[in-house]
Amino acid sequence: MELMPLNLLPIGYASKVKQINAQGALRRRLMDLGLILGTEIKAIRKSLSGDPTLYEIRGAMIALRCEEASQILVERLAL
Repeated sequence: MELMPLNLLPIGYASKVKQINAQGALRRRLMDLGLILGTEIKAIRKSLSGDPTLYEIRGAMIALRCEEASQILVERLAL
C-alpha cells in the first residue's frame, strides 16, 4: 500500500482516504465535508489555473485547494 497526497492524484482516478494530517479548523472542515478514514474520493477536474481541484466525495462535488488536499493521504484505487 503506497500513500500519496490527494493533490497528486491524477484526474479521473479514485482513491481511499488513509490519513488526514490537517489540524484544528481545517481538520474539522474536512471531516464535516465527509473526509474520514476509508472515504472514497475521485479527482474530477482542475480549474483553469490548476488550483483548486474538483473532487467527488460521497456523491457531492467539492473543490479543494492544493494546500488543503496535500494534507490528505490517500491510496489510489485500480481503475
